[in-house]
Amino acid sequence: MGIKAFIFDLDGVIVDTAKYHYLAWKKLANELGFEFTLEQNELFKGVSRKRCLEILLDIGNVTATQEQFDTWMVEKNEDYLAYIDEMDSSEILPDVPRVLNYLKGKNIPMALGSASKNARAILEKVGLISYFEYLVDGTNVTKAKPDPEVFLIGANKLGVSPEACVVFEDAVAGIQAANNAGMTSIGIGDESILSEAQYNFKDFTEISNDFLGQLIS
Repeated sequence: MGIKAFIFDLDGVIVDTAKYHYLAWKKLANELGFEFTLEQNELFKGVSRKRCLEILLDIGNVTATQEQFDTWMVEKNEDYLAYIDEMDSSEILPDVPRVLNYLKGKNIPMALGSASKNARAILEKVGLISYFEYLVDGTNVTKAKPDPEVFLIGANKLGVSPEACVVFEDAVAGIQAANNAGMTSIGIGDESILSEAQYNFKDFTEISNDFLGQLIS
């Protein structure tokens, strides 16, 4: 059976907004009187904002009341959104538009499957929202990856069986979610980390139109 639909994760696949999360968390850490490094930021990959703040406070050995905790959650998100507000098409990762244009030219339906609650705003900022028939984001899902919920909703919205979907992901939990959904998983990034993916590419520059054509034929 040929592939009938494609589902894309957002951060690290279409755009790299991780750097803005890092800058926002670093700003908060500095305000609380300690440093937050890129190495420590690795602990935050694929983790909810609430859990990230818990980890950050542990790193800084900071205790907080519930009120302080809630205030800092909002403050971090506002700082992040201020960075997002400055985004434009230059933030799109290499060769993503070529792949989107190729699939659109073949009338292959596409959806976004991201935990981000800011996915719509980001896609609008970088000018890619028109490529996606459906956005499944943090406002639609209750279970985090590796639970397959986000991708199963995407397949359902596109009217395609899970087995006929390809997922592009850059995180281990995302690859596991795609596999758990019974979909074809393609890892974008370090193959040694994303070893559970069925296919691996460093980035979209390594994905040829011929390869895409073979998937959908």
